[in-house]
Amino acid sequence: SKLPIERQSLFFSATMAPKIIQLSHSILDNAETVMVKPEQTTAEKVEQGMYFVAKKDKAKLLIHTLQTHEYNSALVFTRTKYGADKIVKLLRTANIPSNAIHGNKTQASRQRALNEFKTGETNVLIATDIAARGIDVDGLDLVINYELPNIPETYVHRIGRTGRAAASGIALSFCELEERAYLKDIQKLIKQEVPLVKNNPFEDTTPYDEKIHKHDPKKKAPRYKHNHPPKAGKGKSNNSKREGDSKRRTSSSRKRS
Repeated sequence: SKLPIERQSLFFSATMAPKIIQLSHSILDNAETVMVKPEQTTAEKVEQGMYFVAKKDKAKLLIHTLQTHEYNSALVFTRTKYGADKIVKLLRTANIPSNAIHGNKTQASRQRALNEFKTGETNVLIATDIAARGIDVDGLDLVINYELPNIPETYVHRIGRTGRAAASGIALSFCELEERAYLKDIQKLIKQEVPLVKNNPFEDTTPYDEKIHKHDPKKKAPRYKHNHPPKAGKGKSNNSKREGDSKRRTSSSRKRS
C-alpha cells in the first residue's frame, strides 16, 4: 500500500511455496516469470546417502563419519539450538574442532564462526535451518543431516549447500525410527530413493511399522525442553491427584476411629 502505483518491481525467491506465490501476485501486475531449472529438485552432482541409526547412537555415528570421510569442510544440520551446542561439545571431546551458529548466538559470534569455517580454521560447522539461510561456502564437501527435517523442501535446501556450480559434494542423513516417515515424504518430493548405507557400525535394523509411525505433514516435529521427552509419570491429571488425596484422608479417618 506504500508503494507508488507507477513503478517497476522485481521479485526474487529461492523457493516458491504457495504463500510466496500468493504474496507475489498481491504486489506484482501481469509479471513475467523466470525460473532456473525448475524441474531439478535436488542438486545433480550431490551424492546422497542415508543411515538407519538409533537416536542414542547418532553422536557416535557422527564422530565416526567425520573421522573416516575425507573433506575440507562439513556442514551439520540439527533441529534445535540446544542440540547444536551439545554436538559441538561432543565433537570437541573427540578432538574435532567445530562451531555452532543458531538464533541464540550474537551476530558477532555467528559471523566469527562463519568466517572461521570459510577460512578453514574450523572444518565443521553445526547449524540450525534458520541460521543456515544464505550460507554459501565455496568448496563445501560434506553436508550431514543429523536429524531429518519434517518438511521435505527443507531437505532439498540443506543438501543444496554442497555440489554448487561445477563442484561435487556428498550429503549424508541420519534417520532414526521415528523419522522414517519423514524419509518417505522426502523421497516422494525428490522422486527418487536415497541410497541406504548398509552395514554401518551403528546400523539400526529395527523393523519399521508405518501404522505406528504414520507422519502427519501438518504436524510439527516434537520439541521438548532441552530436547528431552517428558519423564514417565509426569503430567498426571488433577483428578488423579484429588483421588489420591481422598484415599489418604479415608485411610487417616479409619486409623482415628
